[in-house]
Amino acid sequence: MNRFEGKTVLITGGNSGIGLAAAQAFATEGARVVITGRDAAALETARATLGNSAVAIRNETGTVQAARDLARELAEAGIRLDAVFINAGTAKFAPLSDVDEALWDATFNANVKGAYFQIQALVPLMNKGTSIVLNGSINARIGMPASSVYAASKAALISLAKTLSSELIGSGIRVNVVSPGPVTTPLYGKLGLDADTLSATAAQIQSQIPLGRFGLTTEIASTVLHLSAPESAFIVGTEIIADGGMSQL
Repeated sequence: MNRFEGKTVLITGGNSGIGLAAAQAFATEGARVVITGRDAAALETARATLGNSAVAIRNETGTVQAARDLARELAEAGIRLDAVFINAGTAKFAPLSDVDEALWDATFNANVKGAYFQIQALVPLMNKGTSIVLNGSINARIGMPASSVYAASKAALISLAKTLSSELIGSGIRVNVVSPGPVTTPLYGKLGLDADTLSATAAQIQSQIPLGRFGLTTEIASTVLHLSAPESAFIVGTEIIADGGMSQL
């Protein structure tokens, strides 16, 4: 299929994991893809896999200025958008007793403030019919120990899908959320856990997934494409959970 032929798609945090899988899937279906990320080398490596029309922009989510800088760079390049996947974010887990203001601020700046103001800055560049997909998490739905700050930030994103949809629908812009369960991505190596703890945590999490395995980045990417495609035009302000049944237990 070439559902996105002639369309331009932006994926924040598109240089690895779910973001890169989504970028590759969009490119395969004909889209011109723009990806962002913090690591210049990783960005260039990712861009090279996406075809000659792909664009890579170094940008670190979490501040109003970064959001405005990205929108300005896109505008100066004459780029208008047909789909946006707000995927960039951070995940740091810690028990309540160990959470400090720095962890709280870093999490909410990256996952909520950055997402909110990035959407605000990009709206003028969006064509009618644009689909915005937010990367949520089932952590907002389940009571996983040590995830309180991360889960709260993702719950805020799910709320934004509802409120921003009602505000933007008059402009022909839809907002939805895909909330992955445990997925095999580099993010799991960035949780701040030592190797033994990470391995034990992964095994414990997998035991709670009815399908008996972690999800694949390509499986989440396919949901992002569905929410961005014309066939999902009647899906507005909602959340699709892709977690192997974990949140249904």
